[in-house]
Amino acid sequence: MSEKFSFETLSTARPWLTRFAFLLLGSLVMLSFAPFGFYVLAPLLVMPLLYAFTRSKPRQAFQLGFCFGAGLFLAGTYWLYISIHVFGEAPLVLAVILMLGLVIIMALYYGAAGWAISLFCNGGMWSLVWVAPSVWVLLEWLRGWVLSGFPWMTLGYTQIDSPLAGLAPVIGVYGLSLLLMISASGLLAVLQTPGKTRLSFAAVAVLPWIIGYAAGSFSWTEPSGQTVRTTIVQGGVSQDRKWLPEQFAATLELYRNSLLENGESDLVVWPEVAIPSVIDQVESYIAQLELDVAAHEQTLLFGILERDLRREQVFNSVVSIGGDGRQIYRKRHLVPFGEYFPVPDFVREWMRLMNLPYSDIAPGDDVQPLLKIKDGNQLSVAICYEDAYATEQLYALPEAGILVNVSNDAWFGDSIAPHQHLEIARMRALELGRPVVRATNNGVSAFIGSDGALLSRGPQFEFVELTGDVQPRTGLTPYARMGNRPVVLFSLTIILWTVWYSRRP
Repeated sequence: MSEKFSFETLSTARPWLTRFAFLLLGSLVMLSFAPFGFYVLAPLLVMPLLYAFTRSKPRQAFQLGFCFGAGLFLAGTYWLYISIHVFGEAPLVLAVILMLGLVIIMALYYGAAGWAISLFCNGGMWSLVWVAPSVWVLLEWLRGWVLSGFPWMTLGYTQIDSPLAGLAPVIGVYGLSLLLMISASGLLAVLQTPGKTRLSFAAVAVLPWIIGYAAGSFSWTEPSGQTVRTTIVQGGVSQDRKWLPEQFAATLELYRNSLLENGESDLVVWPEVAIPSVIDQVESYIAQLELDVAAHEQTLLFGILERDLRREQVFNSVVSIGGDGRQIYRKRHLVPFGEYFPVPDFVREWMRLMNLPYSDIAPGDDVQPLLKIKDGNQLSVAICYEDAYATEQLYALPEAGILVNVSNDAWFGDSIAPHQHLEIARMRALELGRPVVRATNNGVSAFIGSDGALLSRGPQFEFVELTGDVQPRTGLTPYARMGNRPVVLFSLTIILWTVWYSRRP
């Protein structure tokens, strides 16, 4: 009985069992992401999926890919339920529908990958080695921006602590996904190919890791000027208390005291919407903060809501005081169903009647002036999950010497989401060769080195003051110069060539 026949027989005789097995397989891939970090699992668990794709007809491969993707996102993004229902107070049914809706949409990309790989990878093992990774990565990239995008669970993030990470400053997170898939495909080819050809596939499987390890010793950027004494303040105010009227005065006092206690710091960073208010309602408080930072020649960054009464718009903003006057960065990439609601008017009206959030935050401009601190260093700011979009901070380089990420991961409770977000922030530091100052409301706040290393981090769910000397960097990594273009063009070229070659007479 042939290998192909045996697999098809099994999947035909036990279709639901086969689909469940790949659902489980996808869920296990979550263990390769933070906080678990078993990075070697990612290529190993992808291999059975690639094997199934090449042993299935396109329709069946679509189903198996869909199940794999559903398992990955059910296990990896279950915390959406916490943010929508537990803290967002949406009805249970609505929370489940929204969470499962996202899972289904994301799983469709993996189904499409299965269909395409099954269709184009019947020409032998070399076809598998080049076409399958290209299809996979192109769909990951599309998933990151189509309909606003959701780039969470991109496989390249699993490699932040692996030898492959040495190539992140060159090819970025999607490039790491590509190399991981090439390595997995090569290893699968080794297991299925007799004779001396096996050595060639073994080289394909191993070389990315060797090259990545060697590249890890090279620094693409260099220190610029003096270090910046920086304090991160993590308020530790729980999400269910943050907006209570009785908590408001205590929150303002907590943050101001933290500023006064760290008068030796050049830069103090508070989290996303650290002040639970709109800026025009706390002008007297901010005026006092401006006096405080002026007394110590500091710069303070804090998150707050900002509104334009004339245009009836509200922005999620970071305000800088004490540097180059009052400066503002407005969040550009908003969270669907969190900060804006892409729904028809009748659904919005129903949400209003049900006393659910229904109004939209307005997005800031795509390109905004960089925030400048007292000593002249410039900062590139990303609010919340903006830093999950790998190329969106490229406009700030090479001028920005430090990256700042302020976030409020309290929405996700004691789940894996804050740890995944920290992993993403580490990848941005590595790709761009810049240190990251990361301030969150209740964790995980951290100082991240320009090599992606965690220099220090605070515990979750506590008030934390982290102080460290941050070294600004100058210069551009290859990824900062070219972004995702090389990886996307490579993948697209492989796919188009395969389509053309398969249609030759």
